[in-house]
Amino acid sequence: MHNPYQQTSFLLGVPDPRKAPPDRGAEVAFAGRSNAGKSSALNTITGQRSLARISKAPGRTREINFFLVRGDRRLVDLPGYGYAKVSKSVQKQWERHIAHYLETRQSLVGVILMMDIRHPLRAFDLQLLRWCHAAELPAHILLTKADKLKRGPAQSTLLSVRRQLGTLHPDASVQLFSSLKGDGAEEARAVLDDWLTPL
Repeated sequence: MHNPYQQTSFLLGVPDPRKAPPDRGAEVAFAGRSNAGKSSALNTITGQRSLARISKAPGRTREINFFLVRGDRRLVDLPGYGYAKVSKSVQKQWERHIAHYLETRQSLVGVILMMDIRHPLRAFDLQLLRWCHAAELPAHILLTKADKLKRGPAQSTLLSVRRQLGTLHPDASVQLFSSLKGDGAEEARAVLDDWLTPL
């Protein structure tokens, strides 16, 4: 099946959102805890092995990385939060930069939020979902590493998260995702297609 994201290429990495590419067109941000498998998910969705750098040490994404899909359509990899072994002051700075990006970026059309299926809806996840809801910004959750659970528990977690979204962001959607097996990649691409149309 044709993957329109296969030609996605690295555009720019900036430590400060004020140095981001021109704020026009449409872009989707990928957010999540440092160990949620964000880079792996980006690579799986785009069908590229090394578009986003994968590291055994979580929290390696120190900049806001912009990837060009085509034209003025972009994917944006935000620094991971909550787990990286960096100083508290650096973490606070990242969080300020992420908040500034989310609050001021006019071309932002949606947020893909990644959560390890074994540890969903942690404090920052809840904060981000509430913020997206208040900003009327679409959110789609990938419950990553779904291969780590058997089918029954995975479905149970999916239903539990879906129920809790009722009070956090009623319009948000959620799915199971496994970078290892490629499960859920088509579903995630369909969400991107919807948000970034026309591709």
